[in-house]
Amino acid sequence: MEMMDLSCRQFLSDLAGKAPAPGGGGAAALVGAAGVALGNMVGSLTTGKKKYAAVEAEIQSLNARAETLRRELEELVQADAEGFAPLAAAYGMPKDTPEQQAHKAAVLETALNTACAVPLQIMGCCAEGILLAEEYAAKGSVLALSDAGCAAVLCKAALQAASLNVFVNTKLMTDRSRAEQLNQQAQGLLERYLPCADAVFTRVDRRLRED
Repeated sequence: MEMMDLSCRQFLSDLAGKAPAPGGGGAAALVGAAGVALGNMVGSLTTGKKKYAAVEAEIQSLNARAETLRRELEELVQADAEGFAPLAAAYGMPKDTPEQQAHKAAVLETALNTACAVPLQIMGCCAEGILLAEEYAAKGSVLALSDAGCAAVLCKAALQAASLNVFVNTKLMTDRSRAEQLNQQAQGLLERYLPCADAVFTRVDRRLRED
């Protein structure tokens, strides 16, 4: 069964168990999808309202982007599970002889490199989710302002969680040049978008606390 076809209860039960998937990457994708969905909800509550007629077209455009992004993150929940399978298999390969050791090392290196791909995709999606949350917070219905802030916070958490799934794999790679390249990609996304998410939260928090 596909991960996204599981009930919330079953997904969490599997996440808490010994199975290798779902894991941190899949959970990050799901949290990111929830963040994007919350932003989309702000847009849904904004469209069609006379008060926001001036931004109707912009909100509809944001909603279309959000729906596409949410579906991509949903697909990445499954992709993360499938991407981890070769890595798990590589760890289980025999290494009794020098030939087996060399073969395992080569297979493991490829699997580690592949295992970084999905978390990086998740990070990219969450970065876009943060930008959407920023737009929703600025232009969406004030009645759903808190949800825009929650969207930014969830996408931030998912961005950070996915980064750890990059770093845990690059740490084990023998090709340090490739590992550093992947690390720089992940670090660049963190440095650019974490402050953006924090700024959205701060602005929303301030507005909600105003007298």
